[in-house]
Amino acid sequence: MSFEWFVARRYLTARRRQAFISLISIVSILGVGVGVMALIIALALMTGVQSELRDRIVGSTAHVYVYRIGGSFDDLDAKMRELASVPGVSGVSPAILGGALLQASAADTAFVTLKGVDPVREPQVTEIDAAMRSGSLAALANRPAGGPGGIVLGADLAKQLRVTVGDRVTVVTTEVTLVPLMSPLPRSRTLDVVGTFKFGFFEFDSAYAFVSMPTAEALLNRTGPDMIQLKLAHLDQAPAIGEALQDKLGADYLVRDWTELNKPLYSALWLEKVAISLTIGLIVMVAALNIVASLVLLVMEKSRDIAILRTMGASAPAIRRIFMLQGLTIGLVGTGAGTVLGLIASFIADRYQLIKLSGEVYQITYLPFRVLPLDVAIVIVSAIAVCFLATIYPARQAGRLDPAEALRHE
Repeated sequence: MSFEWFVARRYLTARRRQAFISLISIVSILGVGVGVMALIIALALMTGVQSELRDRIVGSTAHVYVYRIGGSFDDLDAKMRELASVPGVSGVSPAILGGALLQASAADTAFVTLKGVDPVREPQVTEIDAAMRSGSLAALANRPAGGPGGIVLGADLAKQLRVTVGDRVTVVTTEVTLVPLMSPLPRSRTLDVVGTFKFGFFEFDSAYAFVSMPTAEALLNRTGPDMIQLKLAHLDQAPAIGEALQDKLGADYLVRDWTELNKPLYSALWLEKVAISLTIGLIVMVAALNIVASLVLLVMEKSRDIAILRTMGASAPAIRRIFMLQGLTIGLVGTGAGTVLGLIASFIADRYQLIKLSGEVYQITYLPFRVLPLDVAIVIVSAIAVCFLATIYPARQAGRLDPAEALRHE
């Protein structure tokens, strides 16, 4: 054990007349620990919310969308083969989108986004197969000739309409059918509910319904798909691949990726994460001030001891190291305890879903906590750095103490 560490440890565990100094050290450790714990929990919370929303968004939608401006796709099969051959693209599927009114009874109605899909290709670009709660998407294509078509509803939408698999709903769109000697009639069709899905994203589960491409074309007056959906092997490559596709396809096409469509949401979440981190980081700063105060008081209390050590041959750098080691020990113990408690609290809160939310308001049903190693490392390094910086001024003051002056006033 070095001389500096031996003296620093004795000062940290002072008893009797110097017990007040030890109490301040304990308060400093608690301050650092609470600050680090709160910061880790806050970062885990914000990261969890971002990750959960991202997973549910990209699970219910494609990564990249390709639109044909001012018309339909000339040769759909050839265009899909061309897009499927792009490096990084793992799945393609056409789709049609439009608004519609669903009616299960006179009292049970809902406005929805009607999505026409290819039941075979759609699972290649979204996680619809995993999201199915009853029935199947394939049932959209396997309908008896001459009978009603099929429709797959979001689970929350089905609950709102009070229907299950096997029931029938009437779909009414804004497109009209011209009838001689009569006013134009809205297009409508009665469809069988053949399945329900739940992505865990309330906005999608409560407002989307899937039908087959031919049914969507008839109801929405389309002659082909509105867009081609792409799924990527790595969703983080969506901006780069989308930009490359836009350059390749030219001005006749519009390419959008999932980060563009959800940019306002993620910008708000990122800003909130930074703001919360800075706010809670002030707790660590207050704890650092406690370290400064405790070391300044210790220097004043131990001025006689410092003078004796200097007369016995201890150098000024050795005296500085004593107080730096003391402050650094406070920072290390507080940071270590806060890190462990923060990780445990985040794990328990996420494992047992302790904080419930209303899905209708927040899109998710509980607050998730996701701990990133990089976030933890940044918090630990920052806390220790702040605690170390807090030791510099008191340690320099201790090293500058004149032994003769100190002993003269004793």
